[in-house]
Amino acid sequence: MKYVSTRGDAPELAFDDVLLVGLATDGGLYVPAEWPQFSPAEFEAMADLSYAEIAFRVIRPFVGGTIADDALKAMIKETYAGFGHDAVAPLKQIGTNEWLMELFHGPTLAFKDFALQLVGRMFDHVLAARGERVTIIGATSGDTGSAAIEACRDRDNIDVYILFPEGRVSEVQQRQMTTVDAAGIHAIAVDGTFDDCQDLVKAMFNDSQFRSAHNLSAVNSINWARVLIQIVYYVVAAVRLGAPRRAVSFAVPTGNFGNVLAGWAAWKCGLTVDRLVVGTNSNDILFRFFETGEMKIAGVEPTLSPSMDIQVSSNFERLLFDMLDGDGAAVREWLADFRETGAMLVDDRRLSKARGKFDAARLDDDGIRWVIRNVFENTGELLDPHSAIGVDVARKCRGDNAVPIVSLATAHPAKFPDAVEAATGIRPPLPSRMADLFDRVETFDTLANDAAALQDFIRRTAGGKDAAKVGT
Repeated sequence: MKYVSTRGDAPELAFDDVLLVGLATDGGLYVPAEWPQFSPAEFEAMADLSYAEIAFRVIRPFVGGTIADDALKAMIKETYAGFGHDAVAPLKQIGTNEWLMELFHGPTLAFKDFALQLVGRMFDHVLAARGERVTIIGATSGDTGSAAIEACRDRDNIDVYILFPEGRVSEVQQRQMTTVDAAGIHAIAVDGTFDDCQDLVKAMFNDSQFRSAHNLSAVNSINWARVLIQIVYYVVAAVRLGAPRRAVSFAVPTGNFGNVLAGWAAWKCGLTVDRLVVGTNSNDILFRFFETGEMKIAGVEPTLSPSMDIQVSSNFERLLFDMLDGDGAAVREWLADFRETGAMLVDDRRLSKARGKFDAARLDDDGIRWVIRNVFENTGELLDPHSAIGVDVARKCRGDNAVPIVSLATAHPAKFPDAVEAATGIRPPLPSRMADLFDRVETFDTLANDAAALQDFIRRTAGGKDAAKVGT
């Protein structure tokens, strides 16, 4: 299995190299040169397997022998044994052919745990075999940061720098990042938006000298391993609900487009996916694209669903690569124009290609409150604001009622207690293992939205050179 860059000017790599480099040297994102195909019989054989067993079968062909089967099985088994539900990703019926898949039973109560807990183990395995060390730099709109820190803490060969937009994540999300007392972990509040944080990460990777000197790697969903591992729960949900004998649709609250892209990747591998519904909040650049074919940057508006307060969705580049028939030079040109003008318009043929599988809908904060209250009153389920968007867009765009539709519940309601309480009158408690979260001491650094300042900070602190924090 080889991987190519979406911008066509970086070397083909095997999976273990893609894992470690994250972003391609030409600034592009890695995708499979060819998509592995699973037969209907192979999907049928997964129906009665455990989550971990299905994960091994799905992930194995993408790894392409770069991790031995026994080691891969052991890492997968260890990862999901630590989740707080026997089913790992339980399905709950909330209506006629309408399902909720709970993706918040991992260590940090968000769907990011599914990929990052395994990615952390993969990093450890590959780095130990090579005798290397990496510096992980990531941007988070809320959940990736805590999941990455939890996955990579206390690992001998990894330094972790997580950037989050100051004042634009929930208090639970922030404290999950800033109360971890472990060597090599750096939570950094940036004076700006998530898009600013994401741009800083890309600037670090695009500085070839700095990138090489610190052996940079990524844990954002620009890292293909993240998207790959998320394919698994789409397969699990579909085979539990009758695939491949019948198709299944999915509704996904999304900001950076990585989660829903994993559903698209599952379809590319042969899974019987009917529709993929993209759910956005008021920061609706993706909704506007699927409606009009124009992707146009607007200001980022703080909302009740901060993990989706994004305008530049990095993973859209992987879909654009497909829409442009795998022409990396064309992707480079289109994205350069987008960065220069803040807008990109695709023609009807390419838009129709995307619409062949995707729908989109949006929901503002008033709608989020209404959905949380309505679902609780009718089913007893408490939804966080992001999951509420998923349920709403599933109902708006579900199409054929005979086709099961699965809404992805991406975060535990206790991560956003104020919003849930305002809607239902009930304040969801944190699980017992996190009951003291608000009593823990916070330690984090505050930096300006400045690449040079970030580079200087990493130079001073990487490898345990400076344990002192510059701000709290």
